Amino acid sequence: MIRVLLVDDQPLIRSGFRALLDLEDDIEVVAEAGDGVEGVALAKEHLPDIALIDIQMPVVDGIEATRRIAADPALAGVHVVILTNYGFDEYVFNALRAGAAGFLVKDILPEDLLHAVRVAARGDALLAPSITRKLINRYITQPRTTGTGRGLKELTSREREAVTLVAHGLSNDQIADRMVISPMTAKTHVNRAMAKLHARDRAQLVVLAYESGLVAPGSS
Repeated sequence: MIRVLLVDDQPLIRSGFRALLDLEDDIEVVAEAGDGVEGVALAKEHLPDIALIDIQMPVVDGIEATRRIAADPALAGVHVVILTNYGFDEYVFNALRAGAAGFLVKDILPEDLLHAVRVAARGDALLAPSITRKLINRYITQPRTTGTGRGLKELTSREREAVTLVAHGLSNDQIADRMVISPMTAKTHVNRAMAKLHARDRAQLVVLAYESGLVAPGSS
């Protein structure tokens, strides 16, 4: 059972998402919150698999709530998915850097929402190739963050290759095809790289790949 926490200051949005998610046999909404402070508290209480968090809320917004969840070792199993009305923007970029596993636009189709929740629960990032390209474009005009490449020396050559492919938006199956290995081995390379680089999930791994210079904007 995939346990979901809904955090949004609009009750109508929460009730709509709950009605859809609770229809599924493998998904359960365990709690709702109207702001980031309450959301973080409920995350600690219920330890959901997924926290669907609105990016703009009173008291504490979605970015700060994501940062607090990501910084708490007790919440390492909580995958934050940001909800936004506006698509990819500066807020979403900052949320990904804060530790979000991905983001969804609120007018998403019901079947896409259900798919996204299941993908995030598996620990995969909700970063379509189009979103990855926008992340890359952000780095073209943004100075590289200093000190983010120190963990790269701990990666094996195969782990570095896997991280590079993740940064280009490839799934584990696609990485396996490219590297001529099994999907399980590809997943192992990715998971070990995340552990060595202290990345919570694949979304943060993409950010770290560009920040560290392992992948250059415009490369393929």
